[in-house]
Amino acid sequence: MLKLSKYCLLFLIASCVVWAQPLMAAEGIKGNLVSVSWLQQNLNNADILIVDASPAQLHKAQHIPGAINVDLFSYGGQELPVSEMEQRFQSFGISRGKKIVIYDQGGSYLATKVFYDLYYYGFPARDLYVLDGGMSKWRAAGGSVTKDPTPAPQKGSFRITTLNEHARVKLPEFLTASGDPKNNALVEALDASWHFGEAAFFDRPGHIPNGIMLPSDDFFNADKTFKSADEIRRMLSYLGIKPEQQVYTYCGGGIAASVPFFALRFILDYPQVKLYQESELGWLQDERVLPYWTYDAPLLIRETDWLKTWGGKMFRMYGVSQVSMIDVRPADVFKQGHMPYALNIPAEVFKSHLKNPEKLAEVLGQAGVNASHEAVVISDAGLNSNSALAFFMLENLGQKRVSVFMDSIDKWLERGLELTKEATAVGPKKGPGDLSIPTTTYPTNSRKNTLIADPKITQGLYPKIFIASGKNVPAKTPDGKVVHVPYTDLLNADGKPKAAKDIWNILVKAGVPRYAELVSFSDEPGEAAANYYILKLMGYPDVKVLLM
Repeated sequence: MLKLSKYCLLFLIASCVVWAQPLMAAEGIKGNLVSVSWLQQNLNNADILIVDASPAQLHKAQHIPGAINVDLFSYGGQELPVSEMEQRFQSFGISRGKKIVIYDQGGSYLATKVFYDLYYYGFPARDLYVLDGGMSKWRAAGGSVTKDPTPAPQKGSFRITTLNEHARVKLPEFLTASGDPKNNALVEALDASWHFGEAAFFDRPGHIPNGIMLPSDDFFNADKTFKSADEIRRMLSYLGIKPEQQVYTYCGGGIAASVPFFALRFILDYPQVKLYQESELGWLQDERVLPYWTYDAPLLIRETDWLKTWGGKMFRMYGVSQVSMIDVRPADVFKQGHMPYALNIPAEVFKSHLKNPEKLAEVLGQAGVNASHEAVVISDAGLNSNSALAFFMLENLGQKRVSVFMDSIDKWLERGLELTKEATAVGPKKGPGDLSIPTTTYPTNSRKNTLIADPKITQGLYPKIFIASGKNVPAKTPDGKVVHVPYTDLLNADGKPKAAKDIWNILVKAGVPRYAELVSFSDEPGEAAANYYILKLMGYPDVKVLLM
């Protein structure tokens, strides 16, 4: 009995040693990321192939001992036939059964692009890894480097038998997704200078419609390692990117897009992520001349040609106009001449009902404003404190869509269009040709609650920043970080918003961060609303107005 117990004990000890080995090997591995310490411990493992995705000149200057250089730009600028890709992968020494650890200089998109290419062409994801922090983290941790050339690897045996088509999207599907932001998220891995049109690399500046700016740099910590899954998830949540959506990543030419692809698919395990390899290059080369935006929400701006059509007589006669034209000028000015079918709701009405949205909804319904239509706010010219306040109050009430008419009344007349002094008929239609605008029951159950009286009652995903929006900072300011951005600094002389690139630079210089709960305030609520409008135009997702 004692002898059997001894054998059992020896068996248990041996088993523990065997079981401990894979556990020790797995230490330092998080999904498809490996740490520098893990690679240091496994540097001489024959089952591991280390791939340096850095440009050739950087590899020659220094690299991890034994690393094979795969200069992405020697093959990654264009799509190659499958047979050629297979030969290239084999020339790198790629074989099934090996574990591939890819690195670059750190905080870059080169390693993730080589990772994506191998994954797309069918190499098992379970054997693909990215070195977290790359060469930067490796050197900081005292990792050895060399200038000695790595001997050419033995030809690999990897064969491309199946493509992971679920990881890639082509233009027709991507184009459809661009028009359906509710169910799809187009994640753009380029920075603000590109997104808002300052760096016009192509023939047109800007970005693909409904693209969400999330630069590849945002995924990395200061030490070049990837941010934690929780922090990346917080960024995505702030920007409205949800795991149940179909996510498409893109950039200028399909390389930087590999960073959000890798992070969402292999760090967060989002189930539906595809990379648009052709990216903006393919979008702009399409012969249909597809639209391209600089603002994130350009449909908040309406101009004469649009309004005369969609709000005009012909479309109203055929019953296809779904536009409520809201003129916020004083009643006596409105009577002197206004656009046909405009409804006069003076700005003072909006201002007097700031604290009584239910009453404002009643006024809007009686005036003929339909909450399910687009409401176009008309003022003297463009965006001012009056049109901005009406825009904000309508959006806060839950109007389906709100925009601001940016042309002046004079511009309307210059185009040969007419004004009328007759009041717009509001009431039941008396016959088929009657263009009277019916009264409505304006709902209040879809309020956005972006108007707050106490800044302490809201808590965003990121710290709160208060933006003083008038010419001067109010004498009384809320507790917290306050920056001063007069709304007039963001407008041209004609009341139209400045170019997106210029607005972005002004906001950055003033200290408005990309990630924050932004609260606009002023002694005059219309001034606060003006900055609210501009911030929404620029795509900031968490914006509020503080009622002083």
